[in-house]
Amino acid sequence: MVLKINNVHIAQGGFRLTASLPPLEAGIYAVMGPSGAGKSSLLAALAGFLALQDGQILWKGRDIAALPPAQRPMAMLFQDNNLFPHLSAARNIALALTRRAKLTADQTDQVNAALGRVGLAGFGTKKPPQLSGGEQSRVALARVMLQDKPILLVDEPFSALGPALKAEMLDLLGELARERGSLVMMVTHDPADALRIAEKTIVVAEGTAHPPEQTKGLLQNPPPALAAYLGTD
Repeated sequence: MVLKINNVHIAQGGFRLTASLPPLEAGIYAVMGPSGAGKSSLLAALAGFLALQDGQILWKGRDIAALPPAQRPMAMLFQDNNLFPHLSAARNIALALTRRAKLTADQTDQVNAALGRVGLAGFGTKKPPQLSGGEQSRVALARVMLQDKPILLVDEPFSALGPALKAEMLDLLGELARERGSLVMMVTHDPADALRIAEKTIVVAEGTAHPPEQTKGLLQNPPPALAAYLGTD
């Protein structure tokens, strides 16, 4: 299963971004570049939250650019986790399966399994305000995992966490992605995050999303725009 991004053009006011990438297969791709370059916009466009001006997003040979977000093969993990504070952790996760108040026995089992997989067994009745930042991130990760989409778009969801907890969450994300054979695109401003779990990195700079390169080599010899952003020029 391969994702192809062909001659995609994104426009918002005076902002412009072009993306034409080689086929992306299962694996983890970091998305890096200067602030305001369009990293989050690229993910939003792929997910269907931002309309394309032109271009194709091909999945299994089918152009999905006109499909609404729910019908795309993508789940998105947002920076703020996007949890409902009045709902329990279990109910927040269950939204991946149903909007109904009452879950079936099978759905309850799926939610409990997801909680257990992210290390939150027994936390299902707690509401987000009762959880730490790391625990809230785990709930959000469990929810997108339960959506069971082959592509996961990750927009800096762990940036507010301390270094040790962020590393733990990145490792969990990488582990889940490998287990499920997912294609992950992860926006990050931290090269250490990319080096930790992303074999390849897509640089977004100067109005263009550039083809992915091996992360280690790219960060050792970054292009000028990325070097200036990282302070290594």
